[in-house]
Amino acid sequence: MATDDEQALANLRKGVVEPALLALLRDRELYGVELAQRLNALGLIAGEGSLYPLLARLRAAGLVAYRTEVASRGRPRQYYSLTDDGRASLDAFARLWAPFSRNVTALIEGGRA
Repeated sequence: MATDDEQALANLRKGVVEPALLALLRDRELYGVELAQRLNALGLIAGEGSLYPLLARLRAAGLVAYRTEVASRGRPRQYYSLTDDGRASLDAFARLWAPFSRNVTALIEGGRA
């Protein structure tokens, strides 16, 4: 059973993992395992298994695209990139996030929003 802290953290992750993934793809394409490693290192996903359903949702929404590259050795890699719609979605989130996060931080720190 999850502790209160674990549940609170899981709820926070749900709200930011999609825009965080889009932000990782803002400047260059990345392959799936690399995305999983970076999101995991940031504490935004628990493991690689939670990444692929998220990528499928983002692809279906037209926010990310992918291409498959066949390596000379090993398995083919799927490289993901941000679409124009994905960039617009990330920009919209960024506009909302800045004042939202400032207000929440101010409230938590005892100030007034």
